Amino acid sequence: MLAVAPSVGAELLSPAAIRERCANITRAVEAGDSVHFRVDRSRLASCARLVADVTRRRYRDLAIPYHSRWRHFDAGGRSRVSELNRQLACYGTHDRLRAQIDLCVVSVLLDAGAGAAWRYREPGTIDDYGRSEGLGVASFCAFLGGAFSASPGEPLRVDAAALTGIDTATLAQWFQVTPRNALVALDGRAALLRRLGDMLERRPDRFGLVARPSALFDRMLNAPTISAPAILRALLEGFGGIWHARDELPGDVWPHRNAQGSGASEGLVPFHKLSQWLAYSLFEPFEWAGIAVTDRDALTALAEYRNGGLLLDSGVLQLANEADRDAQWAPGDEIIVEWRALTVTLIDELAQHVRAELDRPQLPLACILEGGTWAAGRELAARRRNGEPPLRVRSDGTLF
Repeated sequence: MLAVAPSVGAELLSPAAIRERCANITRAVEAGDSVHFRVDRSRLASCARLVADVTRRRYRDLAIPYHSRWRHFDAGGRSRVSELNRQLACYGTHDRLRAQIDLCVVSVLLDAGAGAAWRYREPGTIDDYGRSEGLGVASFCAFLGGAFSASPGEPLRVDAAALTGIDTATLAQWFQVTPRNALVALDGRAALLRRLGDMLERRPDRFGLVARPSALFDRMLNAPTISAPAILRALLEGFGGIWHARDELPGDVWPHRNAQGSGASEGLVPFHKLSQWLAYSLFEPFEWAGIAVTDRDALTALAEYRNGGLLLDSGVLQLANEADRDAQWAPGDEIIVEWRALTVTLIDELAQHVRAELDRPQLPLACILEGGTWAAGRELAARRRNGEPPLRVRSDGTLF
């Protein structure tokens, strides 16, 4: 995420900026100005067939929901969201929406890669979950248990007073972390929640005296519509300050020699992966509250290792040096920034092929991701590498 700062400029806060800068990098790669990747568009059709096959298997009637955190809350076929709705039944429409926004914000912020080893066993069951589903179920159960609320009589909320007191040991208890059940970057996740709590306290102009994440949208709750770019921009402007700065660049914005641009943002490419994941996850709560979400396809594909892994494993992207698979990379390394930029551009192109395969020309990108590219990428990774991504990226718990 990117805080609005004069040194960088607000132009990197839009999904249009993400696409523009990613397209610049993609064109440079195709022109041969890359030591990392080659693009083979002839593989897009076969990749689209794979995605379409996975989509039909997962959603036989093609009634495909959005790619969002709500899918993970119902992992294992259990309708936990129905249980949440039962507990929210006595709430008014706007208060239900506030609780759902609070849940989405804290859960998505905790959704960076968990690693292959960690598992979460749902209390009262024999079922355990890993990776995104495990993080989703764990955060959902913690929310229902009042982990993020300082008000004992109102557990279904997130507030600053609770978040500022969350330390690594507290989060480890809620997420069942032990020396034998390690969760990647646990310290980073706890620190991120504390920084969120600090932000909620310091900005009453945005978050009110209640100091809840959902207060960011209070002024929009009576409108009949809200646009997807407006959701994203509100999230970026509201929560940008919680990210650590790197060379005056907070969050998911990275330098690349082919990003182009002008002024203070020249040479920078934004991805806003977690912010867009959160924006996608808020589509349904707004719609459930009777607020239509417009311009949904303005948001981009999520620049992460499932969508990017699909492109590599299907041959749409090819490594110039196979030895790169054996290295471990930092998020800011040129190869990773380039991979993510190529993912944004090529998933847009792949989506057109998938729509044709499914004979659904108006299918939203959020549904193609769900159907979809993310699931197909995970399946290929499971077959080839026990679920691990094709390139290894060091995580601090706040990015992927």
